[in-house]
Amino acid sequence: MDGSEEFEGRTMVEVITDKYNLENFPYCRGPGTGVVVLTSPQSSPVKGQLNLPRVLVLDSCGITQAGDESEVATFCAHVVELDLSNNHLQEWGEVLKIVSNVPKLDFLNLSMNPLSGSQLEHETEPFLELRHLVLNNTHVSWGVLHKLTREIPKLEELFLCLNEYRSVQLSDVPCASLRLLHISNNQLQDWAEVRKLGLMYPGLQSLILANNTLTSIDEPQESLCRLFPQLRCINLHNTGLSRWEDIERLSMFPKLQEVKVMGVPLLQSYSTTERRSLVVAQLPTVTVLNGSVVTPGEREDAERFFVRYHVEYPENELPKRYHSLVAQYGRLEPLVDVDLRPQNNVLVDIRYGDHAEQVSLKLGQTVAELKKALKPLLQLPCNKMRVYHVPPLQGPQELKYNSRALHSYKMRDGDEILVVPKDL
Repeated sequence: MDGSEEFEGRTMVEVITDKYNLENFPYCRGPGTGVVVLTSPQSSPVKGQLNLPRVLVLDSCGITQAGDESEVATFCAHVVELDLSNNHLQEWGEVLKIVSNVPKLDFLNLSMNPLSGSQLEHETEPFLELRHLVLNNTHVSWGVLHKLTREIPKLEELFLCLNEYRSVQLSDVPCASLRLLHISNNQLQDWAEVRKLGLMYPGLQSLILANNTLTSIDEPQESLCRLFPQLRCINLHNTGLSRWEDIERLSMFPKLQEVKVMGVPLLQSYSTTERRSLVVAQLPTVTVLNGSVVTPGEREDAERFFVRYHVEYPENELPKRYHSLVAQYGRLEPLVDVDLRPQNNVLVDIRYGDHAEQVSLKLGQTVAELKKALKPLLQLPCNKMRVYHVPPLQGPQELKYNSRALHSYKMRDGDEILVVPKDL
């Protein structure tokens, strides 16, 4: 038995009646008033023993039909958010019966309803208050989607994930109100399809393309600024981008401030530090990268790193960004890799009269420990020694203080340690 047969006749009205009855929700405001949910306004309509919240969650309830439209209108006159995800709605006609009777509806989630085979057979009434529409994993056709968006004048956010889209059907009527499009986890590969989104949604501020197979941003740079003129955030996580030219083209979006680009082939061979620095330097207007704020100090370090990284590249392989950064910072040579860790040992020459011997000294030991180590070598008691440190081309410095560590004298390889008996 398939889902539609199993839940045949299960209406939204029946689900509401079952879910919000007194047995399941026994909290009452007073004698005979029915169910009270704290988020419900005092003016919520009451039918029988029901008093519904403004945010109505009816996911995974087996709904296939709206039910009596007058009942829907009575129950939902005050509802602003409606979650119908993971039900068995197969006909847009039933969806429209519901939505047209929820006049204050702001948010509608229809995810995971099998709506792919249904068409909008007639013109719909405008959904005047709807601003957020979630159609993930519904496989809704572009034709139906365009009909819907034409009737939603305030639509701001649209979710189209997991719909197996390989292409985008261009609409004759742009949806100028849309600000966020979440179209991740589809199969969009060619930029020619993605650019249609810019034409249909000219006011788009956030574009989420994560987990698509997009291989490049194949667009002349001079037209990118016109294609997404309001875009502030783009998510390209786990796409197929493999060229630095694609990252460079992102800088052509005039208002771009936030970029997410991890898990792409282009960046796989770089270290974490190289990856972030090179991307930051390529995108001069971006203030947030992969969720982390780009500070002014980090930007300058990244741009200087970018110049040094490319300084030995052939002229024909230099990115365009390199020349603008050289104009700003000059031609920077690669930093010398200097080991600043303190030495633990030095090789010095021990001299005592005519005796000379090269030894390795532990710089962590004290002057007293040095004298004790020299005693068997020179056959001289510690209290009879005067020990001097003699750096090259400098005068001797007596090691007077027995408790002082040798590293404090800044000894280096090749220095000399001179030992003189006290009675001479």
